[in-house]
Amino acid sequence: MSFFSKFFNKEKKEDLDKGLEKTKSSFLGKIGKAIAGKAVVDEEVLDELEGILISSDVGLDTTVKIIERIEERVAHDKYLNTSELNEILRDEIVQLLAENNTDDLESYSLPTTEAPAIILVVGVNGVGKTTTIGKLAHQYKKQGLKVVMGAGDTFRAAAVDQLKIWSERVGCDFYSKGMNTDPAAVAFETVEYAIENKCDVAIIDTAGRLHTKFNLMKELSKIRNSVNKKMPTAPHEVLLVLDATTGQNAVEQATHFTKATDVSALALTKLDGTAKGGVAIGISDQFSIPIKYIGVGEGIEQLQIFNKRAFVDSLFEE
Repeated sequence: MSFFSKFFNKEKKEDLDKGLEKTKSSFLGKIGKAIAGKAVVDEEVLDELEGILISSDVGLDTTVKIIERIEERVAHDKYLNTSELNEILRDEIVQLLAENNTDDLESYSLPTTEAPAIILVVGVNGVGKTTTIGKLAHQYKKQGLKVVMGAGDTFRAAAVDQLKIWSERVGCDFYSKGMNTDPAAVAFETVEYAIENKCDVAIIDTAGRLHTKFNLMKELSKIRNSVNKKMPTAPHEVLLVLDATTGQNAVEQATHFTKATDVSALALTKLDGTAKGGVAIGISDQFSIPIKYIGVGEGIEQLQIFNKRAFVDSLFEE
């Protein structure tokens, strides 16, 4: 059984390939030009590769780490063939992702066996938070789980309405106190609702404002404490949603949110709309937080569980 047939059906494989098409086209094209006419991996090739990785938004620190690893291989084998470069680079990236807590998931599993599982979803406005919540709720509903969405983004116009529409589309429960209400109170009462109504999972949206670091930290801490007050083991997961099209700005957002709250998983959206897919590698390496989901299209089924080997193989597939 091949790797892809084990973890992905044909449709999901095609979605992944199409979602990474812009990144792959840019990435492989540049590598091809860097090694054109060269027989071995030399210093010039490595310098070119370094520039390619940085331009693909892998990030400087992560790029240096990858180049150093390849340099070690070159030092070991003085005549490393350029035809082997793609395979070596592929292996090093997979290894890097493995070292940074990104596991290969086989299903849309809950973060705990305790019920209800409480998931806080954080991220700035416009990254696809509401859509990610809707698509994730859809996957849980397909498993026969009872889901409630909590409308904790009470400051942005239409945020509550958008989440309500998603709850109706997915066919799950919805909890809201309306606009301009206290997000911490919404979070507390969503957990309360989930317990009383025997829900399997509560997914709680939060406000996506990065107006000041202090206010962000204060607000997210208040929400987390409110949830924890109602259910001492919660939240079971804090999912940070990042927009891949923003490249290194996504890293900056991750920096703020990881300081503000204990982010435990990442969702990287809009990979299909960018050539900056390499940012997934840098974010995973820099923050040692597992990438759990990737968005590879607008369809309800196009929030995929992240599998490092599938991602990297698709990235390097001719």
